Amino acid sequence: MTLPNKITVFRIILAPLFFLSYFLPDWTGSYESISALLILAIFAGIEISDFLDGYIARKYNMVSDLGKVLDPFADVLSRITYFLCFAFSGLMPVWLLLIIIYRELGITFLRMMMMGKGIVVAASVWGKLKAVTYAVSGVLGVVVVGFGRLRLLGGAESSLVTILVVIFYLVAFASVVSFLFYLKAFWGLDKK
Repeated sequence: MTLPNKITVFRIILAPLFFLSYFLPDWTGSYESISALLILAIFAGIEISDFLDGYIARKYNMVSDLGKVLDPFADVLSRITYFLCFAFSGLMPVWLLLIIIYRELGITFLRMMMMGKGIVVAASVWGKLKAVTYAVSGVLGVVVVGFGRLRLLGGAESSLVTILVVIFYLVAFASVVSFLFYLKAFWGLDKK
């Protein structure tokens, strides 16, 4: 297994650790500060490893077929984990989480169908916008929860939560539109 793939596997392992750390105070009735530090550290580890695996794979010509499948899987697993935590704690509306899950499952299905035909569709502007909104909402959500548990937000917490909810709506919108563009590409290729 190549180094980039090992880093990706590490990211997959971090996702459930994020979940456990996030809900530690709910399950124990304490450890808010420890939970905050853990989710901030694990989130940073997930995002840094996401950058590193791709960078190393491209720079050292270590791109592999396994990595092409494993990396997007690790991305979806970690992002769905964040959003699941946010939804269960009331930060994200549950119906927005459902849209994101449906989008990710739909894209996975379409990718499998297209891979079977040997076709790769490049990311659209909407797919890139979706990725940016996922990242921004993930960072802001972790900041709100982590810094909130450390009592570092003061009076800014309410405003940050409002901004976060607006970004979640943008996430849902970008998710739906990027899926529709992907679906259009699939239908166009399927007719050939």
